[in-house]
Amino acid sequence: VMRRNPFGMDICCRKGSRSPLQELYNPTQLSNTAILHQIRRDQVTDTCRANSVSSRKRRVLTPNDLKHLVVDEDHEMIYCYVPKVACTNWKRVMMVLTGRGKYSDPMEIPANEAHVSSNLKTLNQYSIPEINHRLKNYMKFLFVREPFERLVSAYRNKFTQKYNTSFHKRYGTKIVRRQRKNATQEALRKGDDVKFEEFVAYLIDPHTQREEPFNEHWQTVYSLCHPCHIHYDLIGKYETLEEDSNYVLQLAGVGNYLKFPTYAKSTRTTDEMTTEFFQNISSLHQMQLYEVYKLDFLMFNYSVPSYLKLE
Repeated sequence: VMRRNPFGMDICCRKGSRSPLQELYNPTQLSNTAILHQIRRDQVTDTCRANSVSSRKRRVLTPNDLKHLVVDEDHEMIYCYVPKVACTNWKRVMMVLTGRGKYSDPMEIPANEAHVSSNLKTLNQYSIPEINHRLKNYMKFLFVREPFERLVSAYRNKFTQKYNTSFHKRYGTKIVRRQRKNATQEALRKGDDVKFEEFVAYLIDPHTQREEPFNEHWQTVYSLCHPCHIHYDLIGKYETLEEDSNYVLQLAGVGNYLKFPTYAKSTRTTDEMTTEFFQNISSLHQMQLYEVYKLDFLMFNYSVPSYLKLE
């Protein structure tokens, strides 16, 4: 039986249990939460439409575009992970959901194990008909964060921590070589003292864009998850991480035994910190950087930060 739901999306009705999608689009009780998520979906649709020239350049997605979409067969869900938006914890939760009893407590899974790609199945590993079937029938969700706060979080994590030597070698040395006049031999060799201003200059440099795609830690959500080509049913926000995550788990029917891990990280990048980092960025660079992340700002309804010196 196919029936139309009030939001105009076809959902196939199963006898007996309700699927996560039915519960989302035809809630047993229309809640503020359901309405909020509808508003977020509409915002993405409207932004894609308004920017269709720039946002639909690549009309067809290839399997390679789908490596951030984690598939949970058992609960018929797809999660697009965005680094620096609670993605370690969401990957842990996905391992509990897909582990068939192997894990019960997400926080018992070491962080580095959550990032081992073989521990989770991603959509690019399926055949085209299987991909299409899942995109059409599974509940798809992602989590987003204020773009500049996410960027500062990535910078702090990848360039100011001494242990991230692979990032220093791969990106740091390149950034120092390109952005720093009279760099010392040591800085060119180690690349472990990149300044935020240099990082920003590297991001807005057209040469960077041409040379290779951004690293996933600072790539736009728009490019990682393709929200103009893939219709996400739920868009969670970092600012309301707990409620949004538990709502996803509730829709998946596991909310009674699985809660999203919460813990206060004292090192978390905040709005105040982000403001501070942007103090030394020239208004020209701020404007160019905003252009790079503009679709993420618009699509997920983040206003232009008040600290920006936009002319």
